[in-house]
Amino acid sequence: MENSPEQKSSYKWFIPVPTRWMDNDIFGHVNNVNYYSYFDTIANSFLIREGGFDIHNAEVIGYVVHSQCNYLKGIAFPDQLSGGFRVLKIGNSSVTYGIGIFRGDEETASAHGTFTHVFVNRESERPSPIPAPIRAALERVLAEAAE
Repeated sequence: MENSPEQKSSYKWFIPVPTRWMDNDIFGHVNNVNYYSYFDTIANSFLIREGGFDIHNAEVIGYVVHSQCNYLKGIAFPDQLSGGFRVLKIGNSSVTYGIGIFRGDEETASAHGTFTHVFVNRESERPSPIPAPIRAALERVLAEAAE
């Protein structure tokens, strides 16, 4: 199970993800829609910090075309979380990320899923090759095949 999406050891890059009071729903745990916000924050933080992505001025931007999440354990404010990040597949203009949400020092994810970006020209919204600096960063966190 070492390379399974539930295990911290299968991720290549991590970032703290703070929970917020407003993330909790009436049942006292983080509502499912917030996990997608965490996924978006993790992926875009990687692109900005590691790939030099200029979200305001880049000619090529990423559109989310698919996402899914598997919920394994509840989390709640004020839990301290970390987001695990890896790349599952890179194409010419698209990339699929694997993302895990981990509570505290736990080695098993509370939730994990995938998130696919298609890179497009900002003006035309037509698919465009992944910019070289971003591609290089993505290749550094490419997961082993057959996971």
